[in-house]
Amino acid sequence: MNAITSAPTVQTVHVPLGERAYDILIGPGLIARAGAEIASRLKGRKAAVITDENVAPLYLEALVASLTDVGIDSAAVVLPAGEKTKSFEHLMTACDKVLEARVERNDYVIALGGGVIGDLSGFAAGIVRRGVRFVQVPTSLLAQVDSSVGGKTGINSRHGKNLIGVFHQADLVLADTDVLNSLSEREFRAGYAEVAKYGLIDKPDFFAWLEANWKAVFAGGTARIEAIATSCQAKADVVVADERENGQRALLNLGHTFGHALEAATAYDSRRLVHGEGVSIGMVLAHEFSARMNLASPDDARRVERHLRAVGLPTRMSDIPGELPPAEVLMDAIAQDKKVKGGKLTFILTRGIGQSFVADDVPASEVISFLREKHP
Repeated sequence: MNAITSAPTVQTVHVPLGERAYDILIGPGLIARAGAEIASRLKGRKAAVITDENVAPLYLEALVASLTDVGIDSAAVVLPAGEKTKSFEHLMTACDKVLEARVERNDYVIALGGGVIGDLSGFAAGIVRRGVRFVQVPTSLLAQVDSSVGGKTGINSRHGKNLIGVFHQADLVLADTDVLNSLSEREFRAGYAEVAKYGLIDKPDFFAWLEANWKAVFAGGTARIEAIATSCQAKADVVVADERENGQRALLNLGHTFGHALEAATAYDSRRLVHGEGVSIGMVLAHEFSARMNLASPDDARRVERHLRAVGLPTRMSDIPGELPPAEVLMDAIAQDKKVKGGKLTFILTRGIGQSFVADDVPASEVISFLREKHP
């Protein structure tokens, strides 16, 4: 990719899934235009807008007004903010409210919020009346480039994250880039980790472009739109090739095996570590582990760390505030996440920048030795 010169105000990424194909629109002002965009594509006349207590004061009024302008009746469902909302209790509340709003199968559930709201709303849309239309209006960078695309929905269980859910693709995604200006720097950086991930999976030119243009992405404007659109296209390509995660889609977990273990080690305390930060550290560890296994050059790991640290992301376990449990405990979390088979683990490893692959024969003994070496 070259340096940004000009780009359309709104970019469209098409997800070609046959009868379930849909568009992702990326650009400014899309919440104000949401009603018109929905009405021009879908036939329903009623909507249930599911959001949370943080997002509702900022964007709910504008979204509802845009729906009213085109004759779509809407009811708002405002849930508590945070990961704990992904529960059976709040799912039931959402489903009841959708039914109270008399949403029929050709009407829609609209998710207005970050990944938590998107995951829960999509699950509700997938099971109410055995499936109603679903529109995503993601309000975090992480949701715009990751969780709003691909159809994974769900809630958490006491046994783990996202273990209960369905695949239910959206009918439309409206990624309003203006809303990202309300994010804290930390939230934006955490979402950026997932943007960088797409370059590291199989788009080395995109990663090089990010190295040169990340400040413009953070500043906003056409560079931000370009980065989000490229990320959405990358994920859409993977989803179309492997919608139900039977193979290639696992590449999207680059950095997540180590990252999930670190999230578990901090008891999902966002004051210490948020998801994108765990992914950042995890991607560096994945490249370092690949070098340790003589799959890639140590220079690649250093390059990944250099870029992520430049944007302000943590890159080492020692960057996490407070003490971490021993390497053996981290190993247990990894084993739970990926399941040991015959003493071997499945990881996403790499042969270099943009050359990630699924390795299903990683010796657990090598992983524990590596964790002991990297433990602060």
